[in-house]
Amino acid sequence: MAIKVGVIGAGGMLQYHAAGFRQAGAEIVAVADAAPGAAAKAAEKWGIPHSYESVDAMLKECKKLDAVSIIVPNKFHKPLAIQCLKAGKHVFSEKPPALNAKEVKEIIAAAKKARKKVLFNFNNRARPESQAMMNYIKNGDVGTINSAQAKWIRRTGIPGFGGWFTTKELSGGGPLIDLLHMVDLAMYFMGYPEPKHVLGQTFNDFIQDKSFKGPWGIPDRVGGVTDVENAAHGFVTFKTGQVLSLQVSWAEMIKREEVSVVFQGTKAGGKVERLFGIDGLDETAIDTCELYVQENGNSVNRSIVTPACEDMGRSASAANFINAISGKEAPLNTPEQALRLMQVIDAIYVSAKSGKPVTVA
Repeated sequence: MAIKVGVIGAGGMLQYHAAGFRQAGAEIVAVADAAPGAAAKAAEKWGIPHSYESVDAMLKECKKLDAVSIIVPNKFHKPLAIQCLKAGKHVFSEKPPALNAKEVKEIIAAAKKARKKVLFNFNNRARPESQAMMNYIKNGDVGTINSAQAKWIRRTGIPGFGGWFTTKELSGGGPLIDLLHMVDLAMYFMGYPEPKHVLGQTFNDFIQDKSFKGPWGIPDRVGGVTDVENAAHGFVTFKTGQVLSLQVSWAEMIKREEVSVVFQGTKAGGKVERLFGIDGLDETAIDTCELYVQENGNSVNRSIVTPACEDMGRSASAANFINAISGKEAPLNTPEQALRLMQVIDAIYVSAKSGKPVTVA
């Protein structure tokens, strides 16, 4: 019998969740959104039989749900995840996992009590390039990854002014928490070690400058709050001795948008990268996947050819959630990994505020 899914949030990410769930054989039976008419409109567009204007109503009236996906502003990830777990549903949530590590611990406790799965949409793990690289890592071709550099940088990428993205109370932070994918991917390649020490700095030089607005057409909210960073840099030392440097920005004086993880292993180095054109659109991006080795006294760079994937693994990530529930695949991520990621992000914000390194407990 097909797994039945309800979706919370009728925004743009619904198209990828819907595609992935259906690809894995699940049935999307309901959508809920608090904005008047939004759920009904999405239900009609995506062929979903039931729509609701509250999560309470969906959980109460649509009792046949097996799982729920969460596509809402960051502040609501934790409370909705816990509500759905208590209702006996598996949960697939958009990133970030929550506003901070403390909230992730609450989700973990609720999941264990409910004996249900929780996965987060760290979709870049599902990209063909990432999975190809992970196969080399698992096969031992890379050895131990000693160091890595994670980067998601934008020149003009502020997602509107005064909306929930730029309001710390709703988002938890700026690009560091919004564009956390490459930090996650680097830690994924490294075996998700426990962080030990973190040094970070954030910058807000351009966060009020509308010439740095992104190209996505998100409207500014007059009178809204803009109190997050526009760039963050950090350095993480793990308990294993591995190290990670990171650079994440919505607005920074760079040539063009770049999304990459580069690493140095004891047998090989590597890079997974997406370079965008000047328009910042997925359709014009160039993906690369490379390994760097020494063979017969020569430096050899291997280009790994993978299938094109314009949606950066979003649909495949959603499909993995369904397949993990049904036992057909291992989950691409775990709540415990999400906790370590948020510990790093929390520590960078604390370090930036104090001007001192932070020890992660």
